[in-house]
Amino acid sequence: MFAVIQFPGSNDDRDMRFAMKSVLGAPAALVWHKQSELPSDTRAVLLPGGFSYGDYLRCGAMARFSPVMAAVKRFADAGGLVLGTCNGFQILCEAGLLPGALLRNRDLHFVCEVADVRVERADTCFTSRAQVGQVLHIPIKHGEGNYFAEAAELARLEERGQVVLRYERNPNGSVNDIAGVVSEAGNVFGLMPHPEHAVERAIGGTDGSLILGSLLDAVLKVAS
Repeated sequence: MFAVIQFPGSNDDRDMRFAMKSVLGAPAALVWHKQSELPSDTRAVLLPGGFSYGDYLRCGAMARFSPVMAAVKRFADAGGLVLGTCNGFQILCEAGLLPGALLRNRDLHFVCEVADVRVERADTCFTSRAQVGQVLHIPIKHGEGNYFAEAAELARLEERGQVVLRYERNPNGSVNDIAGVVSEAGNVFGLMPHPEHAVERAIGGTDGSLILGSLLDAVLKVAS
């Protein structure tokens, strides 16, 4: 089962559940942030986009203290697959499950557009349906999507191949055009684009299915 975490202010949680359940045919359920444990049949965790806790202090800074995040951390530390999109990416960085931080956009403007992102690695649990160099068209909508890491940490990320997606045209000032990074262990992935909004051909294309479908494939592989 795919556990989609619901925080106060999440607004892409149902979109994520729809993408997994109705489009990809995977069992998915909403999990309220005050739950201290994940459902026993959880096979992957999805942290959706939105404005958790109204984005007070910093985006994701308060959500990281929700009871469910302790369970998410235990799940990730045990090798469980975790995907965070937009606000979910911000939360994962705040919680220390991914390196770096998401800052205010370069021009201090909220951006809402379809971004072209290039796949840097196709050997991860989140990109196996894509090809290296493939450009995906996936919507973005954020005011704090400017990925930042200190020079030494950035060098380590690049050296270890943790940068999975890069913007073809940088919309927010992210260092090295980074749009998505994976943990050193390879089981936690965060990206600013919204794959759940790119799963139907009639309303913007299906490139997001390559990301979510890859995660589904990884879960099924473990289960088989």
